[in-house]
Amino acid sequence: MNKLKVHYNENLSYYKVAYFLKDYIDSNSIIICIGTDRCIGDCLGPVVGSMLTHENFPLEVFGTVNSPIHALNLDFNLKAIKKNNPNSKIIAIDACLGDSKNIGEIQARDYPIHPGKGVGKSLPNVGDSSIIGIVDSSENNELFTNRNIRLNLIVEMSKVIKDAIIHSYYLYNLENKKL
Repeated sequence: MNKLKVHYNENLSYYKVAYFLKDYIDSNSIIICIGTDRCIGDCLGPVVGSMLTHENFPLEVFGTVNSPIHALNLDFNLKAIKKNNPNSKIIAIDACLGDSKNIGEIQARDYPIHPGKGVGKSLPNVGDSSIIGIVDSSENNELFTNRNIRLNLIVEMSKVIKDAIIHSYYLYNLENKKL
């Protein structure tokens, strides 16, 4: 299992994630952005999905602020997406909790996301590869409370992830001479 860790405000953080992700994206990939717009700490995925959609990203994107994929509808949506796209690689994006020293870290991984794990929920794994953003500390007793998480952190991390996905697709196409 491979993993890349980078803080969102490092120089060229988007490029580091893109360079890792280029090996896990192709013209048949699907992006699934997990989370809800009802909680700042859990809206990273939908914000990334909305940003990609706004940029007219050419791959299919599921999970936006307007139409989120979250704990209550994840199983249903995942089954429908897989049924309609049986041969597609899935790249999953989600917010997560971690050590307080790692808040702001983005991790690109060659394995699925385990959504809900940090808040004690049992949900299906998502993705062939994944990107997570650590938005708050798991040391906090009140998980994903809005009082600790700034919307600016979510927006800035989302921009890096969006740019990384777009650039990884560009790198994939460049390596495969599809530009």
